[in-house]
Amino acid sequence: MIASMVDPDATTGGSLLTGDAHKGSLEAPAIPAFRAIYTEFFRAMWRTLRRLGVEQAQLDDAVQDVFIVVHRRLPEFDGRSLRGWLYAIAVRVASDHRRGAAQRRTAPLPETLVDPRPDPARVSELGESVRLLHELLGELDEPKRTVFVLGELDELSVPEIAEALGENPNTVASRLRAARARFDEAFRRHRARTQWSQR
Repeated sequence: MIASMVDPDATTGGSLLTGDAHKGSLEAPAIPAFRAIYTEFFRAMWRTLRRLGVEQAQLDDAVQDVFIVVHRRLPEFDGRSLRGWLYAIAVRVASDHRRGAAQRRTAPLPETLVDPRPDPARVSELGESVRLLHELLGELDEPKRTVFVLGELDELSVPEIAEALGENPNTVASRLRAARARFDEAFRRHRARTQWSQR
């Protein structure tokens, strides 16, 4: 169900993740180059920030904020889990932008504002599915939304989510189960409304 509502290229697997698998190596894992991280994870960060509630008009700024932090803190990266580290940064940036958006709502953005991202044809093609996904995600509270996005959509493992959020894996697993149940319930309600309206 969920897979049909997300981008077809939503996975973030790639060469930069292979270093996480060499747990038994005696050598310290090499720190990947910033340019390689940017190239591999730009689209994933953009999608994740949107799913975590960053407004469309603020996405470019939010993605830039993520990679500014990555660039500044890359020398500190300990090589444990690149994905966990990146998504921890993304969660914090998304939280900051949501708070900023709440303050800006007293002066709403003009309706004529357009998305500055390229490839409008692809965005339009995803259109309704993406809109529905964001609508359903909006029914989750922030903690459930965060673990659902990271676990179900970005496919992080429970230990990776726990590392990204600085929480106990058991707490994360329990919250993820609750988020899945709440999302499924919201989807069933949407489907029932759609079927009723088509009668």
